[in-house]
Amino acid sequence: MRLLIKQRVFSWTDSYDVYDENENPKYFVKAEFFSLGHQLHVYDRNNHELGVIRQRLLTFLPAFEIEIGGRVRGEIRKQFSFFKPRYEINYNGWRVEGDFLGWDYDVYNGCSSIIHISKELFHWGDTYTINFSDPQDELEGLMLVIAIDAANCTQNNG
Repeated sequence: MRLLIKQRVFSWTDSYDVYDENENPKYFVKAEFFSLGHQLHVYDRNNHELGVIRQRLLTFLPAFEIEIGGRVRGEIRKQFSFFKPRYEINYNGWRVEGDFLGWDYDVYNGCSSIIHISKELFHWGDTYTINFSDPQDELEGLMLVIAIDAANCTQNNG
């Protein structure tokens, strides 16, 4: 199973449209325009909010809480490194390895890769593919991918 994330090219805030493997709209992600810190809201296709990714303020490096259904489920923190972005993840017991800036990485549960993220080439705007081993990981995996992107953007822009 897979999702396609397409970044909206002409938008004032970070926003993404998320499609299922048949390119039917499934989710959309929209950042708050006026907020302290980065806040991204994830909605289903019926405009019901499913979760929020909130930047924790007053931290040296970017840190984001992942909230699903009104409950904080975990967080990611960018770690200090010289060459490649690294993250400390406290979320479902998962760990993440790969090229975060190139959108080519995997999420592991124990020794098993459960999610693979990659960038699609030759599209208008950025398009990313998330492949899931288990469809039950879909929403939590999407939230993690968006949080990692937010951490990368926050560090690069500020």
